[in-house]
Amino acid sequence: MTENEILVRPETLELFVTELFQSAGMYEKDAAFHAQALVQTNLWGVDSHGVLRVPIYIKRLRSGVVNPRPQIETIRSAKSLEILDGDNGPGFIVGHAAMERAIQLAREFHVGIVGAINSNHFGAAGVYARLAAEQEMIGITMTNVAPNMVVPGSSRPVVGNNPIAVAIPTFDAFPIAFDISLSAVAGGKLLLAMKKGDKIPLDWATDSEGQPTDDPEKAFAGYLLPMAGHKGYGLALIVDFLCGVITGGAFLDQVKNMHKQPDEPSRTSHMMMAINLLSMMDKDEMKGRMASFCQEIKSSPMWDKSKEMLLPGEIEYRTSLERKRRGIPISIELYNELIALGREMGVSSTLSRLDASANAQNVSRNSLQEGDTRWQ
Repeated sequence: MTENEILVRPETLELFVTELFQSAGMYEKDAAFHAQALVQTNLWGVDSHGVLRVPIYIKRLRSGVVNPRPQIETIRSAKSLEILDGDNGPGFIVGHAAMERAIQLAREFHVGIVGAINSNHFGAAGVYARLAAEQEMIGITMTNVAPNMVVPGSSRPVVGNNPIAVAIPTFDAFPIAFDISLSAVAGGKLLLAMKKGDKIPLDWATDSEGQPTDDPEKAFAGYLLPMAGHKGYGLALIVDFLCGVITGGAFLDQVKNMHKQPDEPSRTSHMMMAINLLSMMDKDEMKGRMASFCQEIKSSPMWDKSKEMLLPGEIEYRTSLERKRRGIPISIELYNELIALGREMGVSSTLSRLDASANAQNVSRNSLQEGDTRWQ
């Protein structure tokens, strides 16, 4: 944690954000999922896609750009394949509905594939992939975004840094969870650097003229660079094809950026897949094979004996345990912005800061749970 950050309780942060979304017109159940997904993302340590995004989501809901109470409908269906129309709803709610439907289809047909169109930004793709893993299924999630990534040789953005996530149940403490965008970094990391006043590496992004920059503000006004050159570019095109082209949704320049075009619906499209693992073998056999697989990876020798081999998702699991115990760090600027929003929108709760001395003494989880329905 830096000197520009403070700690807040996960439970109280989630409640505060839930009330903000309710005040912006969302149904209570939807507001609760939206808030829980954002706070969970912070718990994993993926702060670029956590509550940092609350102000822009609230702004778009209050202005009517995003529909707070969408009527999500199935518009195409062919057994285990379906397409949903998200009715311009919050991406979190549309994404949740699409993955829940994919899971239902996978129970019936062993595999469920659901596309969703007319949606908006849905945060971290891993949120939805993990929903399937929680049901002992493999989850695969992807979404398209507005073009914001240059390709070597191009003079303007060609494709979005379209994310893809996979979650695989291990029948243990945490799933294998792999969640990446296809630019060198996610755009949210530029926002985070701006909030903290940090410089960025030169291979993250360019300015508006395509020149490398270490200034996150210039980078945010410019373009992202693809990961691994042509490999990141090719994968990004495939994600846009699967999400936007074959679903009948928006793709490439038809998709809008919520920061650069805040007064327009994003028209984002998602693709959710669920694979029912236990259709292939019984649970005990699958559990044993997963344990053997994970153990072989974990036992890989390291040249630095102080280090250990980690599975995808393990860092997030450990970070989540620590942040549940100590609190979630957020920037002072973001904290003040959330407090101001709460006052403006008549939220009854108070988002209090955790006392630093209490954290130095390793506050117990029980103490963090006391009074978690209202702030003191």
